[in-house]
Amino acid sequence: MNMTDSHADSTPKARKASDKSARTRAREFALQALYQYIVGRNDATDIDLFTRDLAGFHKADSVHYDAVLHGCIAQADSLDALITPMLDRPLVEVSPIERGVLWMGAYEFQHCLDVPWRVVLNECIELAKSFGGTDGHKYVNGVLHKLAAQLRPLEVAAAAPRGKPAPAPEGSNL
Repeated sequence: MNMTDSHADSTPKARKASDKSARTRAREFALQALYQYIVGRNDATDIDLFTRDLAGFHKADSVHYDAVLHGCIAQADSLDALITPMLDRPLVEVSPIERGVLWMGAYEFQHCLDVPWRVVLNECIELAKSFGGTDGHKYVNGVLHKLAAQLRPLEVAAAAPRGKPAPAPEGSNL
């Protein structure tokens, strides 16, 4: 950002669409598609075709979109099994948006090892802020932070401030 930008433009909410990375766009489209899948149980192929026709899709990283969308749908049951122990409520009480974001975070923690865990976490928080309920991003943050400690323990531990241990993975004796 240069010095002529106004203060309002420096806030996260004022992030211009043109500033979004192709992967951020891919995640946004994947979340919209996952919402259709979770709520409507529509066919994944139909959802994919519909989503690819949306305005702006050409600016998204289609490889990342494909991996996240199709990976989450194919692994929905195992992603739910990973997420459920981290929840403070039954899975059916988690909104479809937050559930989709949690699926995406869990999937990326497991399969997108080239993406740092903090990037996955922050991107998921931003998705929950943009598309979810008022405080849904706080819930997503808490759940995914615990899940990151379980799925990427070395990376999370290395990022912990000195003198403050990383959160223990759920179910561990630490």
